[in-house]
Amino acid sequence: MIRSVVLDIGETLTCDDRYWAAWADWFDVPRHTLSALVGVAVSQGRDNADAIRMVRPGVDVAAEYRAREAAGRGEALEEDDLYHDVRPALSALRNLGVRVAVAGNQTSRAGELLRALDLPVDAVAVSGDWRVAKPSEEFFQRVITLGKARPDEIVYVGDHPANDVFPAHHIGLRTAHLRRGPWGHLWADDPAVCEAADWSINSLSELVDVVTEANS
Repeated sequence: MIRSVVLDIGETLTCDDRYWAAWADWFDVPRHTLSALVGVAVSQGRDNADAIRMVRPGVDVAAEYRAREAAGRGEALEEDDLYHDVRPALSALRNLGVRVAVAGNQTSRAGELLRALDLPVDAVAVSGDWRVAKPSEEFFQRVITLGKARPDEIVYVGDHPANDVFPAHHIGLRTAHLRRGPWGHLWADDPAVCEAADWSINSLSELVDVVTEANS
Protein backbone atom coordinates (compact mmCIF):
# COMPACT_ATOMS: atom_id res chain seq x y z
CA MET A 1 0.00 0.00 0.00
CA ILE A 2 1.31 3.44 -0.92
CA ARG A 3 0.01 6.11 1.44
CA SER A 4 2.40 8.94 0.58
CA VAL A 5 4.46 10.18 -2.36
CA VAL A 6 7.33 12.62 -1.79
CA LEU A 7 9.01 14.17 -4.81
CA ASP A 8 12.37 15.76 -5.45
CA ILE A 9 12.32 19.24 -7.03
CA GLY A 10 15.06 20.03 -9.57
CA GLU A 11 14.71 17.97 -12.77
CA THR A 12 11.78 16.14 -11.22
CA LEU A 13 9.23 18.94 -10.96
CA THR A 14 11.21 21.81 -12.44
CA CYS A 15 13.44 22.15 -15.48
CA ASP A 16 16.84 23.62 -14.59
CA ASP A 17 17.26 25.57 -17.85
CA ARG A 18 16.51 28.95 -16.27
CA TYR A 19 18.74 28.20 -13.27
CA TRP A 20 21.84 27.48 -15.35
CA ALA A 21 21.11 30.19 -17.91
CA ALA A 22 21.05 32.75 -15.10
CA TRP A 23 24.45 31.60 -13.84
CA ALA A 24 25.91 31.72 -17.36
CA ASP A 25 24.61 35.25 -17.87
CA TRP A 26 25.98 36.33 -14.50
CA PHE A 27 29.49 35.21 -15.43
CA ASP A 28 29.10 36.40 -19.04
CA VAL A 29 29.83 33.02 -20.60
CA PRO A 30 27.80 31.32 -23.34
CA ARG A 31 24.91 29.34 -21.93
CA HIS A 32 25.89 26.29 -23.94
CA THR A 33 29.38 26.37 -22.41
CA LEU A 34 28.09 26.21 -18.85
CA SER A 35 25.46 23.64 -19.79
CA ALA A 36 28.15 21.42 -21.33
CA LEU A 37 30.27 21.75 -18.19
CA VAL A 38 27.30 20.67 -16.09
CA GLY A 39 27.22 17.56 -18.26
CA VAL A 40 30.91 16.98 -17.59
CA ALA A 41 30.36 17.28 -13.83
CA VAL A 42 27.41 14.90 -13.99
CA SER A 43 29.29 12.29 -16.02
CA GLN A 44 32.14 12.38 -13.50
CA GLY A 45 29.83 12.04 -10.51
CA ARG A 46 30.77 15.49 -9.20
CA ASP A 47 28.75 18.27 -7.59
CA ASN A 48 26.97 20.17 -10.35
CA ALA A 49 28.26 23.43 -8.83
CA ASP A 50 31.68 22.31 -10.03
CA ALA A 51 30.56 23.52 -13.46
CA ILE A 52 30.61 27.05 -12.06
CA ARG A 53 34.03 26.45 -10.52
CA MET A 54 35.35 25.30 -13.89
CA VAL A 55 34.19 28.58 -15.42
CA ARG A 56 35.59 30.64 -12.54
CA PRO A 57 38.29 28.68 -10.67
CA GLY A 58 38.41 29.52 -6.98
CA VAL A 59 35.01 31.21 -7.01
CA ASP A 60 32.97 31.39 -3.81
CA VAL A 61 29.63 30.14 -5.14
CA ALA A 62 27.69 31.16 -2.02
CA ALA A 63 29.11 34.69 -2.20
CA GLU A 64 28.22 34.95 -5.88
CA TYR A 65 24.70 33.77 -5.08
CA ARG A 66 24.34 36.59 -2.54
CA ALA A 67 25.75 39.08 -5.04
CA ARG A 68 23.18 38.00 -7.62
CA GLU A 69 20.37 38.46 -5.12
CA ALA A 70 21.65 41.91 -4.15
CA ALA A 71 21.81 42.89 -7.82
CA GLY A 72 18.22 41.83 -8.42
CA ARG A 73 19.34 38.88 -10.52
CA GLY A 74 18.64 36.13 -8.03
CA GLU A 75 16.61 32.95 -8.21
CA ALA A 76 13.42 32.88 -10.23
CA LEU A 77 10.83 30.17 -10.61
CA GLU A 78 7.76 30.52 -12.77
CA GLU A 79 4.95 28.35 -14.07
CA ASP A 80 6.77 27.60 -17.31
CA ASP A 81 9.70 26.15 -15.34
CA LEU A 82 7.47 23.23 -14.36
CA TYR A 83 7.50 20.14 -16.53
CA HIS A 84 4.21 19.76 -18.38
CA ASP A 85 3.14 16.65 -16.47
CA VAL A 86 3.62 18.10 -12.98
CA ARG A 87 0.23 19.63 -12.19
CA PRO A 88 -1.85 16.84 -13.80
CA ALA A 89 0.15 14.13 -12.03
CA LEU A 90 0.11 15.79 -8.61
CA SER A 91 -3.64 16.35 -8.87
CA ALA A 92 -4.20 12.75 -9.96
CA LEU A 93 -2.15 11.44 -7.04
CA ARG A 94 -4.18 13.43 -4.54
CA ASN A 95 -7.37 12.20 -6.17
CA LEU A 96 -6.14 8.68 -5.44
CA GLY A 97 -6.18 9.58 -1.75
CA VAL A 98 -2.43 9.58 -1.12
CA ARG A 99 -0.53 12.32 0.68
CA VAL A 100 1.65 14.27 -1.75
CA ALA A 101 4.68 16.27 -0.61
CA VAL A 102 7.76 17.87 -2.11
CA ALA A 103 11.23 17.76 -0.51
CA GLY A 104 14.51 18.60 -2.20
CA ASN A 105 17.89 20.28 -2.00
CA GLN A 106 16.94 23.88 -2.59
CA THR A 107 17.48 27.25 -0.97
CA SER A 108 14.89 28.81 1.30
CA ARG A 109 14.21 31.35 -1.46
CA ALA A 110 13.49 28.54 -3.93
CA GLY A 111 11.09 27.07 -1.38
CA GLU A 112 9.23 30.38 -1.20
CA LEU A 113 9.02 30.57 -4.99
CA LEU A 114 7.77 27.00 -5.25
CA ARG A 115 5.08 27.54 -2.62
CA ALA A 116 3.96 30.66 -4.50
CA LEU A 117 3.11 28.44 -7.49
CA ASP A 118 0.40 26.85 -5.33
CA LEU A 119 0.96 23.29 -6.48
CA PRO A 120 -1.65 20.66 -5.54
CA VAL A 121 0.48 19.21 -2.73
CA ASP A 122 0.13 18.81 1.02
CA ALA A 123 3.58 20.14 1.92
CA VAL A 124 6.73 21.69 0.46
CA ALA A 125 10.06 21.34 2.26
CA VAL A 126 13.57 22.39 1.21
CA SER A 127 17.02 21.74 2.60
CA GLY A 128 17.59 25.46 3.10
CA ASP A 129 14.84 25.51 5.73
CA TRP A 130 15.68 22.13 7.23
CA ARG A 131 19.40 22.96 7.47
CA VAL A 132 20.15 19.45 6.32
CA ALA A 133 20.55 18.21 2.76
CA LYS A 134 20.48 15.07 0.69
CA PRO A 135 21.94 12.51 0.68
CA SER A 136 22.18 12.61 4.49
CA GLU A 137 20.14 10.13 6.49
CA GLU A 138 18.72 12.98 8.58
CA PHE A 139 17.16 14.49 5.46
CA PHE A 140 15.35 11.25 4.69
CA GLN A 141 14.29 10.81 8.30
CA ARG A 142 12.53 14.14 7.85
CA VAL A 143 11.03 12.88 4.61
CA ILE A 144 9.48 10.02 6.58
CA THR A 145 8.04 12.51 9.07
CA LEU A 146 6.77 14.65 6.20
CA GLY A 147 5.16 11.63 4.57
CA LYS A 148 3.21 10.73 7.72
CA ALA A 149 3.39 7.01 7.00
CA ARG A 150 5.68 4.03 7.50
CA PRO A 151 8.81 4.10 5.31
CA ASP A 152 7.57 1.17 3.22
CA GLU A 153 4.34 3.10 2.54
CA ILE A 154 6.18 6.15 1.19
CA VAL A 155 7.58 6.48 -2.34
CA TYR A 156 10.40 8.95 -2.87
CA VAL A 157 10.65 10.10 -6.48
CA GLY A 158 13.78 11.62 -8.00
CA ASP A 159 16.21 11.71 -10.89
CA HIS A 160 19.53 11.59 -9.05
CA PRO A 161 20.83 8.15 -7.99
CA ALA A 162 23.29 9.34 -5.33
CA ASN A 163 21.02 12.02 -3.86
CA ASP A 164 17.63 10.37 -4.29
CA VAL A 165 17.46 6.67 -5.07
CA PHE A 166 20.31 5.19 -3.04
CA PRO A 167 19.82 7.06 0.26
CA ALA A 168 16.02 6.72 0.14
CA HIS A 169 16.33 2.98 -0.52
CA HIS A 170 18.91 2.63 2.26
CA ILE A 171 16.59 4.11 4.88
CA GLY A 172 13.70 1.85 3.85
CA LEU A 173 11.63 4.08 1.59
CA ARG A 174 10.28 2.78 -1.68
CA THR A 175 11.84 4.56 -4.62
CA ALA A 176 10.95 5.61 -8.15
CA HIS A 177 13.81 6.70 -10.41
CA LEU A 178 12.73 9.26 -12.99
CA ARG A 179 14.44 9.32 -16.37
CA ARG A 180 14.56 13.10 -16.61
CA GLY A 181 17.36 15.64 -16.71
CA PRO A 182 21.09 14.83 -17.04
CA TRP A 183 21.30 12.49 -14.05
CA GLY A 184 18.07 10.69 -14.83
CA HIS A 185 19.07 9.90 -18.40
CA LEU A 186 22.73 9.14 -17.74
CA TRP A 187 22.13 6.63 -14.94
CA ALA A 188 18.76 5.21 -15.96
CA ASP A 189 20.10 1.82 -17.06
CA ASP A 190 22.85 1.50 -14.46
CA PRO A 191 22.50 -1.91 -12.76
CA ALA A 192 22.90 -0.46 -9.26
CA VAL A 193 20.17 2.11 -9.91
CA CYS A 194 17.84 -0.49 -11.37
CA GLU A 195 18.39 -2.71 -8.32
CA ALA A 196 17.79 0.06 -5.77
CA ALA A 197 14.74 1.57 -7.49
CA ASP A 198 11.40 -0.14 -6.97
CA TRP A 199 10.22 1.49 -10.19
CA SER A 200 11.86 3.20 -13.14
CA ILE A 201 9.59 5.75 -14.80
CA ASN A 202 9.81 8.05 -17.80
CA SER A 203 7.26 10.60 -16.62
CA LEU A 204 5.18 11.59 -13.63
CA SER A 205 2.15 10.31 -15.51
CA GLU A 206 3.66 6.84 -15.17
CA LEU A 207 3.98 7.47 -11.43
CA VAL A 208 0.21 7.82 -11.22
CA ASP A 209 -0.11 4.41 -12.89
CA VAL A 210 2.38 2.93 -10.41
CA VAL A 211 0.41 4.15 -7.40
CA THR A 212 -2.91 3.11 -8.93
CA GLU A 213 -1.66 -0.43 -9.53
CA ALA A 214 0.05 -0.72 -6.13
CA ASN A 215 -3.12 0.32 -4.30
CA SER A 216 -5.60 -1.69 -6.36
